[in-house]
Amino acid sequence: MPAGTTLAATPRRERFALPARAESVAVARRRVRARLDRWGADARARDTAVLVVSELFTNAVVHTGSETVVCEVRRDREGGDEQVSIEVRGHRPGRPAATGRLPEEECGRGLLLVQAVSTAWGLDDTEGRCGWSVWARLPLIGAAC
Repeated sequence: MPAGTTLAATPRRERFALPARAESVAVARRRVRARLDRWGADARARDTAVLVVSELFTNAVVHTGSETVVCEVRRDREGGDEQVSIEVRGHRPGRPAATGRLPEEECGRGLLLVQAVSTAWGLDDTEGRCGWSVWARLPLIGAAC
């Protein structure tokens, strides 16, 4: 699969794969920002989603050993409110650790940030395959960041 491949794109979803390299984090941020622009998300929602993608994608690149990282962004409705769901998947046994870091520590705060700005988030093993996924949900309008 070529780098930066769009695996699926619909009016309510975009899924793409990028090489697990540091420079791919910026590409993932740009793609998510552009998708949210098309969906009419406000500036706060876009900025929060870009922060979440940056943290999740960076964790995948730094901590898992995956060759590629898949990012999926979905526009969902939950309880009448529009939500943005972001999922980042790797395809290796290693997975980002949800550790109990202290806020004053220099690194390892990415998942704490994701938790702080998301309405919900989680870390799952992918069923039947070698790998994992980390996901987060955010309001499409008026994110809490």
